[in-house]
Amino acid sequence: MSDDRNSGPKRPASGRSGRGGNAGGDRNRSNRRGSGPQKAGPQRSGAKRTGGKGGDSRGNAGNSGRQHAGRPRQASQQIVDGPDWLYGAHAVRAALMNPKRRLLRLIATENGSETIAEPARQRGLQIEKADSKDMDRMFPPGTVHQGIALRVAPLPDPVLADILGASNAADENGEPTKPLVILDQVTDPQNVGAVLRSAAVFGARAVIVTRRNSPPITGTLAKAASGAVEQMPLVQVPNVAQAIAVLQSEGWFTVGLEGTGDKSLAQMDLTGKIAIVMGAEGTGLRRLTAERCDLLAKIPGEPGFASLNVSNATAVALYEISRQRG
Repeated sequence: MSDDRNSGPKRPASGRSGRGGNAGGDRNRSNRRGSGPQKAGPQRSGAKRTGGKGGDSRGNAGNSGRQHAGRPRQASQQIVDGPDWLYGAHAVRAALMNPKRRLLRLIATENGSETIAEPARQRGLQIEKADSKDMDRMFPPGTVHQGIALRVAPLPDPVLADILGASNAADENGEPTKPLVILDQVTDPQNVGAVLRSAAVFGARAVIVTRRNSPPITGTLAKAASGAVEQMPLVQVPNVAQAIAVLQSEGWFTVGLEGTGDKSLAQMDLTGKIAIVMGAEGTGLRRLTAERCDLLAKIPGEPGFASLNVSNATAVALYEISRQRG
């Protein structure tokens, strides 16, 4: 939302300060999961309140989420898609049930509140009531919010070393090795969200993306992930080729998916430490990324027809891994 308060004659010194606008996020900040351009929501939620229990660093909402019931103030102010607002029944319900997620504010229509009333009660979070027109004005046109919006703090950033450590610990306990998914500059948040959902369904360990040229976790991405954002680590790395080299040094076999691959996935043994590497929409794997992979494989299909969407191809690859492991 533009700010034209400085365009006319200056106010007297006793007037309102010009610092009252919404603060923007730090586009380059990488120490918070889902970092990216941010814009404060329709009501500030960081102000201290008196009475009641305060929130804590463990993700309990405490009094930080208790707002006055009734129609939300400034509900007509549009929310910019960013990491601080989630919407849709699955994404919001999963966040409410995630003890690691710090909750700030919950807005819902009468119908929407029915689907999240119990997890909201368990987290001690007051539901602010709004009508459907209020909700429509809060989001860009066409947003499928399902009458539910939740303001949150971003989840902590997972790191590759922690993911490998968790995998090694699971191996020592005799647990099955979970595959990894690497996305080589996939930029569409809908695709990344769908990949997270497939990774959760088929039991992957984590999804790895580049720190640059990959979308942050926004409401759009979380909606596409259908709740998987809360349970599937999304690991940002500076360089995919270097990440592949690290994995290979730890005994991982990296398989790049390409239409010109030497073998089909069904012809391969996918029962060990497997990381599948998926290319960007349209361009596929970059040359250096493809060269770093141990093997290039393909998903066979009808000749002369376009290849699968990256999220669909990832789902097929993860299914084949799951099938081979029984």
